[in-house]
Amino acid sequence: MKKILKWIGIVLLGIVLLGSAGFLIWANTPSQPGQAAQAALKSDAQVTITDTGKYITFEPAGVTQPPSAGFIFYPGGHVDYRAYAPILHKIAAQGVFIVLVPVRLNLAFFDIEAGAQVLKDFPGIKTWVAGGHSLGGVASALFAENQPEIQGLIFWASYPADDKLRNSNIKVLSIYGTNDGGLDHGAKIEQYKSYEPASTTFVVIDGGNHGQFGDYGPQPGDNPATISPEAQWQQTADATAQFILKLGK
Repeated sequence: MKKILKWIGIVLLGIVLLGSAGFLIWANTPSQPGQAAQAALKSDAQVTITDTGKYITFEPAGVTQPPSAGFIFYPGGHVDYRAYAPILHKIAAQGVFIVLVPVRLNLAFFDIEAGAQVLKDFPGIKTWVAGGHSLGGVASALFAENQPEIQGLIFWASYPADDKLRNSNIKVLSIYGTNDGGLDHGAKIEQYKSYEPASTTFVVIDGGNHGQFGDYGPQPGDNPATISPEAQWQQTADATAQFILKLGK
């Protein structure tokens, strides 16, 4: 009997180890940034991009005064964080300082405080906004709950996991597409509206889907978009920049 139990224990341990190894392999092979994202990670006349090794910054170039508003961005689940460069580049070109943070195992739930060091590294930023795409948006809301410096929160195809911010003074922007398969065409946004402040601003991108908030290829379970990625990126960038700059005034 002891020998049988011993073998059962060995088998169960092996299953756990194999499962853990499989998860680590999956987590460390995220969807990769496409050509547009790689191009958007290069500095130009409008935006200076710096990879510090800890995060990537997008800083408006050629401005007379340094930006006073900053945006800490959390990537979606199992997506290489660099895939969000196309929209972030466009936002920075409109005058917003942005920090794109990587997260452990490419899953923001494992690194909710990823933006904490950013707040310390850039004391010159007076207005901070946190946000993210999909799972990254959920994580950014949890981050904002613990950081009084965060005055605004932005969801791209996302929503908060609880109602702790509902009665707060934080300003919230929610952007999603009508063809989003992950959100059931926006039904989940409606379902979780009660978790957000009554003053939350909602922007609906007609024909946009879940995956086109980044540049990383098709999103499993998503619906086809009926607008181009470039159109979705521009609409998202314009709404996001307008929200942040207004908050920073």
